[in-house]
Amino acid sequence: MTASSTAGRFGNLLGLDHPVVQGPFGGGMSSVALAAAVSEAGGLGSFGAHHLSPDALDALVGELRAATSRAFAVNLWVPLPGEVGPLPSADDLAEHLERLAPYYAELGVPKPDPVAALAARPVFEEQLEALIAAGPPAISFVMGCPPAAAVAEAKRRGIVLIGTATTVAEAEVLAEAGLDAVVASGSDAGGHRGAFLRPVRESLVGTFALVPQVADAVTVPVIAAGGIADGRGVVAALVLGADAVQIGTGFLATEESAASEVHRAALLGPDARTTVLTRLFSGRTARGILNRFTREQAAAEELVPPYPVQNVLMQPIRAAAARSGEPGLTNLWSGQAAPLVTGGGARAYLDNLLTDAELLLGRRL
Repeated sequence: MTASSTAGRFGNLLGLDHPVVQGPFGGGMSSVALAAAVSEAGGLGSFGAHHLSPDALDALVGELRAATSRAFAVNLWVPLPGEVGPLPSADDLAEHLERLAPYYAELGVPKPDPVAALAARPVFEEQLEALIAAGPPAISFVMGCPPAAAVAEAKRRGIVLIGTATTVAEAEVLAEAGLDAVVASGSDAGGHRGAFLRPVRESLVGTFALVPQVADAVTVPVIAAGGIADGRGVVAALVLGADAVQIGTGFLATEESAASEVHRAALLGPDARTTVLTRLFSGRTARGILNRFTREQAAAEELVPPYPVQNVLMQPIRAAAARSGEPGLTNLWSGQAAPLVTGGGARAYLDNLLTDAELLLGRRL
């Protein structure tokens, strides 16, 4: 692949025109339309696919290829220790279902059958095998490092591999494992924290403290993520040593994203000024806009079961609240730079971002 000289080391890996990656969104908030729009505009569009079956992953890659002639990435979550194991029993889940019973009743949804839902979850190893076989231009990972055999096979097929680090130590592990680029994801970022070597509470490094340390520690291209939503953030990240930036919240608020209307409205409203780290919606720590549920259930932060159990218990509540336009009971994932986002179309957002950054830098991006 070829790229303009302004795309830098990372852009040259994938033939990009601009050093901008659209952050992948899990939980069904990614869309082919958004990924394609960003890729067609010269950045790297991404699709969060950790919830998809192997067959659905193969179909997804086909849809993305049909939607754009440019490079794109598909993102998977690497399971953390303890997340793959014996299924809980109904008795194990009784107290957690009871805690959520008033919300099921309020929204008029039945209590889920978590044991059945957990048994039907996709298996990471099968997802990864299918995705590599489908051959997207790039695969990105959060929550850990993919197996060595998968890295070798992806490289044999010419697939660019991107890992996500929340600390310098994680970046070093990913680079040593042979991944082609590392996302330095600061604690400013929205959505799930990807810490995998130490607990999240020990891995909360701000983006603009993390980026220069990671740039000094590894030789592969570094992509800055977290708290970047306008041209000023892009310039700051590049000056600190990043080769590219990854923007999540800014693209999540655009018209092409699959975020619910209530979610997009929250990102563009005054409530986005206050975000919290919470386990309440999925059992994994994630950053989102403070709302009624995170206030009412604050005392249960350390009581809820880990991912994927809590995720399954909360799915009916989150989905029903989003459908009914109730922002207080759904997960409003957001980074700390949400007050800087503009909404509108993805291409216009990217164009404005680049124009502002180029004016500050005095050169093309």
